Amino acid sequence: MSEFFKTVKSSKITISELMLPSHTNFSGKIHGGYILSLLDQIAFACASKFSGHYCVTASVDTVYFLNPIEVGELVTMKASVNYVGKSSMIIGIRVESENIQNGKVKHCNSSYFTMVAKDENEKSVLVPGLILSNDQEIKRFCNCIKQISLKKERNQHEEIFDYKSETSLENLKSYRIKLENF
Repeated sequence: MSEFFKTVKSSKITISELMLPSHTNFSGKIHGGYILSLLDQIAFACASKFSGHYCVTASVDTVYFLNPIEVGELVTMKASVNYVGKSSMIIGIRVESENIQNGKVKHCNSSYFTMVAKDENEKSVLVPGLILSNDQEIKRFCNCIKQISLKKERNQHEEIFDYKSETSLENLKSYRIKLENF
């Protein structure tokens, strides 16, 4: 069986939703948790569309909240597959809000979700390979490779780092903390 490939373009999904007063936090802005819920939905839709399988969220690797979103603004989320592994995909999502009265658009959020394709028995399944068609798609794929490498490096550091060493404890003194019982 030869490997199956799909384009980044075939994974693209856009959703728009008008922000209502029921979506606000205590300061009157749109609640970040509500936006995270929408991000998870579009990541699922994008990954499932691309892979042809049910997908689960493995990790939310990065969420940058750049600008607040106001009640009455139209929020548009654009998602695409930026990277594929064997059963995993990294979905890049851009969130913009538009003041529908004056047309002003602002970039509010960028996010990266790692999604895993599953079969009916909840076992990971192979996803299609990715066809990169332009410089932007190549750049996004390479950035994902870099992020994966940094994540592995961080996890390795986590496993071997001695938090209780004399040097580590001494370095903590430059922070606004108090160490008790050491």
